[in-house]
Amino acid sequence: MLDVQKLHHRYGPDGVAIDDISFRVEQGELVAIVGPSGCGKSTLLKALAGLMPHTGGIIRLHDRVVRDVPEGLAMVFQDYGRSLYPWMQVGANVGLPLRYQPVGKDERAQRVAESLAAVGLTHAAALYPWQLSGGMQQRVAIARALAYRPTLLLMDEPFASVDAQTRAELEDLLIYVRDLFKITIVLVTHDIDEAVYLSDRVIVLSQAPSHVLADVPVELPRNRDQIATKALDRFVALRSQVATLIRRDPQDRGVPV
Repeated sequence: MLDVQKLHHRYGPDGVAIDDISFRVEQGELVAIVGPSGCGKSTLLKALAGLMPHTGGIIRLHDRVVRDVPEGLAMVFQDYGRSLYPWMQVGANVGLPLRYQPVGKDERAQRVAESLAAVGLTHAAALYPWQLSGGMQQRVAIARALAYRPTLLLMDEPFASVDAQTRAELEDLLIYVRDLFKITIVLVTHDIDEAVYLSDRVIVLSQAPSHVLADVPVELPRNRDQIATKALDRFVALRSQVATLIRRDPQDRGVPV
């Protein structure tokens, strides 16, 4: 579905953020991207979304070169507070992307209802974002992405701003909606446990200017559980493998991760 080849991005004469990144994402996969702070993870995601022109390499989605925001792509940001319109009710926020799609009124209402039901917020359609907790607001942002019915969902540290319990709930929600809507997901995260718990593969980036240190397959049962899965020896081994790759990065400048 997604093919990234020799991606390069330079901010200026001496500002290389991404040196040489290549990877592929197959239909239905959930791929997590991890790496030390400042390695270019968010820059990479913006390039994948067509929100920022890259200076080298090529990105293809469904065999089409990405030059701007492609059809069938949705994105969920870390800062849910800024991604929702506070003066619009939750249902209107979720249905906003459909205003610009050839979708009739009845289908739009159905998609909004289905998406809110999928994230457990049917009761909140008439509320405003500011009346909800942070975790619920992020559920609204996820519902809005789902209403669009994307084939590829990009997520930039979507659970970094919530507490640990809410984060675990949202991680399990992501697994649920991924299977329910059959979507492909690329997730950027700083949390190694989260990357291993959620994904089919973990792509580990080096320090900037970044390249791919490793593409680690996550060989865990598809049905994940916050307690049982994280107690598996294989989970512990995978977490250690990913953490070791980051810490032993030959480009490491001694910055703790």
